[in-house]
Amino acid sequence: ENKNNDFIQQFIKQEENICGTKDVLHKMFMNGKTFFCPLRSSLPAPMFSRNDFSVWSILKKCIGLELSKITMPIVFNEPLSFLQRISEYMEHTYLIQKACSQYDSIERMQTVAAFAVSAVASQWDRTGKPFNPLLGETYELTREDQGFRLISEQVSHHPPISAFHTESLTGDFVFHGSIYPKLKFWGKSVEAEPKGTITLEFYKHKEAYTWTNPFCCVHNIILGKLWIEQYGTVEIVNHSTGEKCVLNFKPCGMFGKELHRVEGYIQDKSKKKRCVIYGKWTECMWSVDPQVYEAHRKLEKKGTTDTKKQKQEEPEAVNEDADEMPEVQETVAVIPGSTLLWRISSRPPHSAEMYNFTNFAMTLNELEPGTEGVLAPTDCRLRPDIRAMENGNMDEASREKERLEEKQRAARKERAKDDEEWSTRWFQLGTNPYTGSQDWLYTGGYFDRKYTDCPDIY
Repeated sequence: ENKNNDFIQQFIKQEENICGTKDVLHKMFMNGKTFFCPLRSSLPAPMFSRNDFSVWSILKKCIGLELSKITMPIVFNEPLSFLQRISEYMEHTYLIQKACSQYDSIERMQTVAAFAVSAVASQWDRTGKPFNPLLGETYELTREDQGFRLISEQVSHHPPISAFHTESLTGDFVFHGSIYPKLKFWGKSVEAEPKGTITLEFYKHKEAYTWTNPFCCVHNIILGKLWIEQYGTVEIVNHSTGEKCVLNFKPCGMFGKELHRVEGYIQDKSKKKRCVIYGKWTECMWSVDPQVYEAHRKLEKKGTTDTKKQKQEEPEAVNEDADEMPEVQETVAVIPGSTLLWRISSRPPHSAEMYNFTNFAMTLNELEPGTEGVLAPTDCRLRPDIRAMENGNMDEASREKERLEEKQRAARKERAKDDEEWSTRWFQLGTNPYTGSQDWLYTGGYFDRKYTDCPDIY
């Protein structure tokens, strides 16, 4: 839009020089006009060092307890709200669009399974904790280049529940859910149990898929290098066809051979295995015929029997001080005849200095000029503690975090005094029509831009 405006063209050229890219464009608003410019490729300031802070002094009294009610210092955070972290499910939206275009239901299930794995891939090496959303906090994300828009809201504080709703700009799909991340501290690690159902609906095929995410564990909270592990069984159900995909996110094991590995299968409604899926949630996922897979496994077992016996006879020494991350094994060994379903996007070269953010994550808290009047006043991008941390001002970020938490506590006391219940704005508690379980469902209207009755939370 406004292609012939010299000022805008100069501005875009300047942004290209700063960002180093012109591939991903997004809408910007200035002086009542709309135009497109590149998304940013780095944060305003690099992350700080956590080396001078003692985690043990805070966590030693929390062993076995749920951490949602523990106030954590800002040094353990990354400059994103959990609502923004949820939006990272959409980094590989092209997989949803690909599934929409596929006519075979087994092929669609393969692609949906790849999307479910890709949705947790951004957590690799992300050891910073996202900010707990304030009650009533929201986040919107519109990506015209990827064809979707998302709205999320913090609908409950205790327990902390975040609801989100994503819809295709072309009306092909809707992706929604509510997440209740239950955190527990186990001495040397923090485990996150991602309670809540995720639902993906394809209008064209009249299908609905549901699943829950795997467990996530951050090791060496007290001592040693932090590292992340995902484990547990994820079942993806196609409620229209009766087909099911069972994915096993494998724990790393004693010798680390299974680190990051995911294996599973797709079965039809008669429980016949139609294909096997394998790979790593940090790298890629492949699909192969079950008979080919079984034949490959037999050959593999035959060749490794002697090695396994030797390892059992000569066990490795166990480090009692830290859960050392095993050496990452070679890349996924591809079985001949396999089909690639998904491969992770490379991270920017300076990612380690930017909280290990992906290119997608780098853009989530960007506040474009002119959008302050367009966003809801409860949007994460307007939250001052996250903004201060992103800018590298840790003292200000800590003060603002404390102020916002105190404001939230005071508001809760006032409601209790008046026997007033908190009223959510964009979601309401209901029943998931496919699982029958309790779920938070989008009531609509957010993008009408009528925000006069939004709460003052900042």
